[in-house]
Amino acid sequence: MSHRKQLSAFDQVSEFNRGRIVAYQDCGLSFREIGSRVGRNQTTVKRICDRWMQEGTTDRCDRSHPPQCTTSREERQIVRMAVTDRSVTSRTVAQHIESVTHHSVSARTIRCRLQQSGLSARRPLLGLPLTQNHTRLHRQWCDERRMWVAEWNEVVFSDESRICLQHHDGRIRVWRHRGGRMLNSCVMHHHTGRAPGIMVRGGIGYHSRTPLVRIAGTLNSQRYISEVLEPVLLPYLQGLSIAIFQQDNARPHMARIVQRFFVNHQIELIT
Repeated sequence: MSHRKQLSAFDQVSEFNRGRIVAYQDCGLSFREIGSRVGRNQTTVKRICDRWMQEGTTDRCDRSHPPQCTTSREERQIVRMAVTDRSVTSRTVAQHIESVTHHSVSARTIRCRLQQSGLSARRPLLGLPLTQNHTRLHRQWCDERRMWVAEWNEVVFSDESRICLQHHDGRIRVWRHRGGRMLNSCVMHHHTGRAPGIMVRGGIGYHSRTPLVRIAGTLNSQRYISEVLEPVLLPYLQGLSIAIFQQDNARPHMARIVQRFFVNHQIELIT
């Protein structure tokens, strides 16, 4: 195959050559002669000429995507359902649209319409329900340390994490626009409760971290000292030049025996 025929097999006919084809036809040239002059086969030349005679244009038909199967009104309803109920599934929306319009719409089409409107399926932000007193104390804590810069390098944070074996795995999605992560409708509140699981505790500093400690059963103040503070946390803090220990206000952490332990070992705290 010649180089010209290779180009004709893969390249689209330019607007200039389409005009040449129409002009050559008006001059009375055959499809074979026109094809040899513009480097195209007879079928392409005939198709362009027929389109010019029938529709009065030589523009190429745009067939890059299938026709829309939803109207603009249905698309607004799809977006409205996703915004009203952030955790609604695309299959549920498709079933609702089908029951109203009486024509089939796939769940993939619903996802495409939502993505075109700027909505994407993301994991919800998990948050505990806070009272007004909790919010006030959090704000006060932040105001007292808002000017800290280098001081945060000296803070050692410690907390426990529970690996639940019964709850969902966090794969629930919510439909939201970009920048709408903190909206109340996009936050899924999660109450911690009794369920089979594994509890681990550890600490982390600016340059290092402590080993994880597995905690079996209920952690009280005495076990907190004997299983966490003495064998793990105290050697870690003594290996740092300056350390400020940060922990939450759980009852085992705030017991008098625990506070006495910090005072005896001269450990600075922020709570």
